[in-house]
Parts: sequence; C-alpha cells; structure tokens
Amino acid sequence: MDKYTACVWPRLEPFMIGVLPATPPSKFSMHYLRKMASYVRTRDGCFPRLGWHMWRHIACGKLQLAEELAWLYFETFDLLMPRSAEQRLEWAEALSQSQSPKELDRQRCQLSVNTLQFLLFLYLQQLNRISLRTSLIGEEWPSPRSRSPSSSSERETKISSQNKNWYDQAHLTFIQTHLAELLELLVEPGQLSSSGQVLRDSQLTSEAIESLSLLLEGSVSHSHTVHPIHKLLSRPALQSQAGFSKISRTYSLQQFQGFLHQALCLNPFGISTFSQSGKKLAWSMQVEGTLKKAKIFRNTHLAPPGSRLVLMSHVCKQTLAKDSEKLNDANIKLHRCSEAFIYLLSPLRSVTLDKCRNSTVVLGPVGTSVHIQSCENVRVVCVAGHLTVGGSFHCTIHALTPTRPLLLPGNVSLTLAPFHTHYPTLEDHMASVGLAVVPNLWDQPLLFGAEGSTSDAGCYHIQPPSEFYPLVIPFQMEGDNCEFPWDLPADYQKAVEGREKAIEDWQKTVKEAHLNKVQRRQFQALVEQKFHEWLLETGKRQELDSLLPSALNPSTSTSLDHWPSSHTSNSGLNVLKDQPPEQAMGRAPTVC
Repeated sequence: MDKYTACVWPRLEPFMIGVLPATPPSKFSMHYLRKMASYVRTRDGCFPRLGWHMWRHIACGKLQLAEELAWLYFETFDLLMPRSAEQRLEWAEALSQSQSPKELDRQRCQLSVNTLQFLLFLYLQQLNRISLRTSLIGEEWPSPRSRSPSSSSERETKISSQNKNWYDQAHLTFIQTHLAELLELLVEPGQLSSSGQVLRDSQLTSEAIESLSLLLEGSVSHSHTVHPIHKLLSRPALQSQAGFSKISRTYSLQQFQGFLHQALCLNPFGISTFSQSGKKLAWSMQVEGTLKKAKIFRNTHLAPPGSRLVLMSHVCKQTLAKDSEKLNDANIKLHRCSEAFIYLLSPLRSVTLDKCRNSTVVLGPVGTSVHIQSCENVRVVCVAGHLTVGGSFHCTIHALTPTRPLLLPGNVSLTLAPFHTHYPTLEDHMASVGLAVVPNLWDQPLLFGAEGSTSDAGCYHIQPPSEFYPLVIPFQMEGDNCEFPWDLPADYQKAVEGREKAIEDWQKTVKEAHLNKVQRRQFQALVEQKFHEWLLETGKRQELDSLLPSALNPSTSTSLDHWPSSHTSNSGLNVLKDQPPEQAMGRAPTVC
C-alpha cells in the first residue's frame, strides 16, 4: 500500500442509531432537501447552526410534517452528538422543570444542531426506503410464523423486519450510490446553476468537509489510528489527492468525489468483519442440541469508541449474565435468541433485539437507543435515551426513558409498563451515560405510520397496576444502591404495598390458626405441592433451573463470563421475577 493511501469507510453509529428503522416521509427526498439546503443558507438563525424554532418552521410549514415528528428527528440527531454525561443530565433537569407546553417549547428552543450535518442526517433516513422493485418482487417467502391475517399484513409493510441499520455492507453501498447527492447538499447556493444543478467547477469549503465527519472516518496506510475525514485530510499529500486548493482553501467537488470513490471501503469494525476476526466469548460449558448454534462475538478489544460491537446470536434455553467493562459503551445486538434470560448490567451505548422469542432481557442503562424488531413474547427491562418497537407481538417493555417511545407499524398487543428493578450500581451507570430519573415518558408513546401519520392505537396498552410486580435481579453484586432510586407511579406503588399487606395478613392468619406439628407439616406439604405445580404450569421451573451452577445443573451452560460474586448452591433459588415474594424466592410460602 502506498505511503499516502487512505482508506475511508462509513461510520457505524449514524446508521445504527441515527437512522430510524422505518420508511421515511416522502418529503425527505432529494428534491425537498435540495430546497431546504438553499433555504437555510439564506435565512437568519439557520446557518451554520439550526435551532429548533427554525427547524419546526421548515418541517411543519414547508415539509408538512407533524410537530411531534419534527421533534423526533431533531432529538434523534442530538443523541448522536458527543455530549458529556453532565451536559445530558443538565438538559434532563431543565426539561423536567418545564411545567407547561409553553415552558417546554421555550426549553427546546435552546437546542441547536450543525446545519450541514443535520441535512446529511435527514438524507440518511432513505437507507430503509422500500424501492418499487422490492415492493413488487419481494425478498423472501411469507413467514410460516405468521399467526393471523392482521399480523401478516403488518409484516408485509417491511418497516422493521428488513431494516439495514446494522449491516455495514448496506452502509457502504448507500454511500457509494448516493455520494454525489450527499456532496451536493454541502455545496453553497452560489455553486449551483439556475436550475439547481451542481456546476462542474463547484467547490467544497472546509466546513463542508468537516460536516462529512458525521458519516465518514478512516486511516492512512498501515496505521491503526482512526481519524474523522476532515482530520484525515490534514495531511498535505492527501489534500492534493482530494483536490484541495491552498489559494481558495476549498476542495474541488469533482476531484474530491473521485478521491472518495477510490478510498471508500468496508468498515473494518463492522459486523461483516468482526464476526470472522472478532473475539469469540467462550462458554464455560457447551451442550448438544440447539445451544451449538449459539454465537457471541465482540470487537471491543480493538475497536475505537463508536464502533464497539457485541453480537449474541441463537442463545436458547439458558440464562446469561454479564457485568463487565467489555460491554461498557458497546452497541449490542441480540439476534434470534429464544427461551433465554439475558442480563447485561453495564452502561451500554445502544441495544437491538432482532427476531427474539419467549425471552427476558434486562439491560443496564442505554445511553442512546433500544430497538425491538420482529420479536415475539419478549420482555425487555431498560433505562434508555430512546426506545423503538416495530413488527413485534405480545411484548412487554418496562422502561424509564426521557423521550416518547416510538411505536412503528406492525406491532400487536404490546404492553408498556414502568421500569421496575434495580441493582447496586444502577445509579452510577445511569450517571455515566447521562440518564436521569426524570423526565420519564414511558407511558406516552408516539405512534409512527405512513408519512408520519398515526398508526393503530390499539397495538398497545398500559399494564394495569394489578398485574405489576417488581423484578429482583437474581445475583449478588457489589454496590451501594439497595432500592429503587425513584418513586413508582402512585397506582403501582399502591398495588405493591397492597400485596405486601396481603402477605402479612396471610402469615398472621396461619400463625393465629395454632396448628400442631402434624397439621403444620401437612399444610406445608400441600402448599409446596401447589407451588411446584404452578412452577411447572407457568414454565418458571426452567428459569430457576437455569440459575443453578453448571455442576448442579449440567443441562445448562453458565453465564457469558463469571459474575463478580460466585454462585452458591442456593444462588439460583434466591429470586424468580415479576411474582409475589414467596413465588419470587423459588420456594413455596413457609407455613409459620
């Protein structure tokens, strides 16, 4: 490789986190974005930074978007920005103190974004646009898993099931195919013809090149150091290749485009590469059957920030638990996991659940987004900056989130519920990713349909307090947090306290019955019998058994890595979840 040869690739996070996994509004086409690019350069308060007030004017007045949809894209872009945890906590505090819509809007008007990068971000939303050819030909046979005509028709929307957010080859193809239009958005209006076309001798400013660092990064020659594109071009030899003029301090558009076409390559940290060269996490025990398909890869040992990935695929019928720096600030994907219980209790960057079934997933705080797509009968417990659900069936989401959960088309019978667990380092993890306990909009979903219109409001319901039970993490961990760091909603707190009183009343009734030893043994045996019948009927026995150490339960493998505190023979019997205390302890209620 030549000494001054550059390799440039698409950054992962703008696609994984920034692109909404849905077909974008038609007004995000190049025709309208070209108009917006000219408009923002000729209006006060729009360039070089675009504030919420002016973006709302453009989105609602020019592009005919609903205001809540305009804000959705604005705050999603803001999630990508490199803000410190302290800045995000200050922003959360300011929002939580807004007592009226007018105060909230006044606070939102304090937020502004880089105008050119925001234009690129809007164009990027076309990644998941369904082409006419695809809609006519189709890409696969109908799924035999479809259970009803309504769910089948929703899946045919292909909104969630075929999104390309995680596929680095799709990212590269998108950039290569649309490079000319992406660069056109960065050209100053004076560089365009009267018909709006780019002139042959058009130039790109240094500010335009710097805005491309949202999308592109790379390295030089054999160096392993990754730089954003504008810093990569600080080398004189590369500037010459890219068409930089020392006189005008600008880049020739035509020459720069040619330079990128030659330099563009697949992201070396993407899922296509690290599943082959990444580090595979070893299992303590591997058993025959479906578990042989289980694969867990990570590139966190070599990837730079923003490119740290962990892939868990085909994890079936077992409990996995992880609290490790290997997961810190990583983008996680859980793919085709079934009948599994997964605990990832570290501060995370983003999490995607894809085609998972009959599983429970408990997450540490997620700084950006949690996306659930094409899942069935999955329970997710999370604190997250943003939550998106699409094409999923009978899923329950216990969430704490400062933004409105986004419900895409194709969902059936979702349950939204308040976040209901804690572990000793939860508050520290939340602070490290900039998430606070307020505001919490878990019960105010935004329904996203075609062209941003409201989809079926019957696709979800709020969990009744009568069905709400706190979840207890079934492991011992070091830390100071021993209780919920916030108050449950009043109705849910009342329901929990009512059950606690019922237990006290039960214990009092049994005690006042004055049973003799024989009667107590008989009664205890009857209670245990009924309890174990309940364990078998509900499938909770499998969850309890999976928590046992492998030496006691050889039919299951242990966690990803060893948990900080070692298991004991009773560690798997401490807690079940979402059940009354006696049931949650994995044993029958004791007869006093």
